[in-house]
Amino acid sequence: MRAAGLVLGYLADQVFGDPRRWHPVSGFGKVARSVERKMYADNRSAGVAFTMVLVGSTGLLGWTADRVTRSRPLLNTAVVAVATWVVLGGRSLGAEAGALDDQLSRGDLAAARVQVTHLVGRDPSQLDADDIARATIESVAENTSDAVVAPLVWGAVLGPAGLLGYRAANTLDARVGHRTPRLERFGWASARFDDVLNLVPARLTALLAAALGGRPVAALRAWRRDAHKHPSPNAGPVEAAFAGALGIRLGGANVYHGVVEDRGTLGDGPAPVPADIARTARLAARVGAGALVSTVAPAVAVRVAVRRRR
Repeated sequence: MRAAGLVLGYLADQVFGDPRRWHPVSGFGKVARSVERKMYADNRSAGVAFTMVLVGSTGLLGWTADRVTRSRPLLNTAVVAVATWVVLGGRSLGAEAGALDDQLSRGDLAAARVQVTHLVGRDPSQLDADDIARATIESVAENTSDAVVAPLVWGAVLGPAGLLGYRAANTLDARVGHRTPRLERFGWASARFDDVLNLVPARLTALLAAALGGRPVAALRAWRRDAHKHPSPNAGPVEAAFAGALGIRLGGANVYHGVVEDRGTLGDGPAPVPADIARTARLAARVGAGALVSTVAPAVAVRVAVRRRR
């Protein structure tokens, strides 16, 4: 039931993309803003409570839906499928990359500077076409892990509870997990919890990028040598593996809210150009499909083995 639901939800995301209206993740974001206003305090304890309340309640909702429908296989499969569909972001990620590729191909730098803010938090005002290409490629790589591979991993392990709980944690990290004066302490728990949840999915993403990118040795070498240069323990392996697989060089200095952050150099090739965006999107699509196979195949294999024993 769980494997079938994951497959159906993945296909729904590929066909329909994110729901255009009444998106549950958007609704969760509004709830999170309201809860934040009531619970905010400039300390870690408040942030821990904030994270536990929102992630715990969302995960409990998924667990309850799973338990209530467990005795009705078709309904349970539908619950898993819907949960998978609403938390995955593969098609939307590809659409953003495609829009930027088109804008840069037409030389519309002004539109691309606006579009790239949908993917990254860095200051776009001084970015040229190649800078936007690098920002897009790095974001597509990282979000392939966050918005496709990780939900599938946690969905395979915990079903709807894993799907919804993971998306809640990842959304809170995006909302409050920033090292700004206001959020450095309050957002600490959300940021660290998201790091923990992504430890395995990020490395699976890096392995799949190496296996499916056509340059496995270069991808593994860049991962092993360069990942630690990135400030994120999970984005580092993913972006380094993508850089090696694509034969380009990622990383470098980025400007966030007027602060320059050096993310190191990942990979050995030339700096990316706009033409590399489409190659990155294709690799991300292959990685997403590979993640689906990697998470569903073990469940199917166990089911087959049990039936044979009977």
